[in-house]
Amino acid sequence: MPGFDNLILNVDNYKHCHYPLYPPGTEYVSSYIESRGGAFPVTMFVGLQAFIREYLMRPITLEDIDEAEFVVREQGMHFNRENWLGILNDYDGFLPVEIEAVPEGTVLPTRNVLVQVINTDPKYYWVTSFFETALLRAVWYPTTIGTVSWLCKQVIKEALARTSDHPELVRSILHDYGARGVSSQESAALGGLAHLVNFSQSDTVPGILAAKKYYNAGHVSNSGPNSEHAGFCAWGRDGEADAMRNMLRTYRDNGVVLLLTDTYDHENAVKNIIGRELRDEIRNFPGLVGIRPDSGDVVQVTADTVEWLMDSFGYETNSKGFKVLPPFIRVVQGDGVTFESLPKIYIELERRGLAADNALFGMGGGLLQHWNRDTMNFGQKASAVRVNGEWRAIAKSPTGADFKASKAGRLALKYENGTYTTVPRDSIPPEENQLVPVFRNGKLLKKWDFTELIERSEREVPEWYYEPFVAPLRVAGNGRVAKPLTVSA
Repeated sequence: MPGFDNLILNVDNYKHCHYPLYPPGTEYVSSYIESRGGAFPVTMFVGLQAFIREYLMRPITLEDIDEAEFVVREQGMHFNRENWLGILNDYDGFLPVEIEAVPEGTVLPTRNVLVQVINTDPKYYWVTSFFETALLRAVWYPTTIGTVSWLCKQVIKEALARTSDHPELVRSILHDYGARGVSSQESAALGGLAHLVNFSQSDTVPGILAAKKYYNAGHVSNSGPNSEHAGFCAWGRDGEADAMRNMLRTYRDNGVVLLLTDTYDHENAVKNIIGRELRDEIRNFPGLVGIRPDSGDVVQVTADTVEWLMDSFGYETNSKGFKVLPPFIRVVQGDGVTFESLPKIYIELERRGLAADNALFGMGGGLLQHWNRDTMNFGQKASAVRVNGEWRAIAKSPTGADFKASKAGRLALKYENGTYTTVPRDSIPPEENQLVPVFRNGKLLKKWDFTELIERSEREVPEWYYEPFVAPLRVAGNGRVAKPLTVSA
């Protein structure tokens, strides 16, 4: 579509009028991106490499400049053609900027520098802030989704540690069903790949493709045959059992099927169709049969369904004293699962003496869509300028919004004794700076592999990073902390 691949137009219109507003003699502008705090105390940084490879490694062309000039002037906004012709002629159309960033997959506290940008040619001091709109969006969205997913993982780890014998299942428990619930395919791609850093389950194909395209991901995700209401309804109400039987037989060699049970009467479907009429076929199915409620109170229906299945198929008691369904059958709950409801489900399962591994989960819009830039108060701000050879540390400090106060000076990220701290760039040796140069003048300086993102996300972290989100499980369990409590991601 015209314009959407044109970096000069991937901005707020007013960016075109900013270049002459700097002091005379301005040579360099340095800016940074951070989460200024908000809903979560930490961020899992991800997504920058996808943006760089998709947008910054494609040079601006003369056609882009012509198109941008027409569109921008048509809006009544100033456009400086000479600025862009200069970049075309001097740098073959690539932005003369250097970007350094935290290694992707890193989990660190908010209010720390994640990305730092500076122009590499004094002639183009204005370019640092020009593409803020696209760059900030490329960082805040996948990082927010990655953080939500990472914190969900900590809740699941806590639940498994409390009531299950199988903590190794953690990466397979939360499935991404968010593709239809997001605003665009690009959102599905960026949010979907962020989730895959933490879990190996997804139906969001754009996210799988993005992980492969931008991060060299291999076998990054799993899925399996799942039913939908259209197919089951087509059999008619009296044919509900036949619809389920047909699916069991059709995908017998696949090793997994997910059966919808809320097409009509969920309780009847679980107790009578699955628990009686199809019980032998399910017992003999060579793999996993997932029983999928898709309506009702997500907390109660998940626990109720587990108990109804135990009435029909039995259970074992694990080493921690909790009941577990036979390994061939599980509840797969995808309706109403959100960041807020997930711990409540686990609390109810534990209250009833049911192990956490009785249920698998899917999350849709609650994973990929229910968040915005203000969730974690992301911002990109200029922190230093060089004017006539002299560096100036600059910052904003608005009254009435203390959280918007920005950092001043060229920045570095220090890591010492397990603690991240944003410090002045010249206060530590360069080799101690955790910010890594990743892009300069059209060249990718560092290419992260998806396995590296996963490894970093699973490193040991301080418990305070996630304790507020697992605390409800501990309070409900009379304060009992699961032993051993693993504190890695």
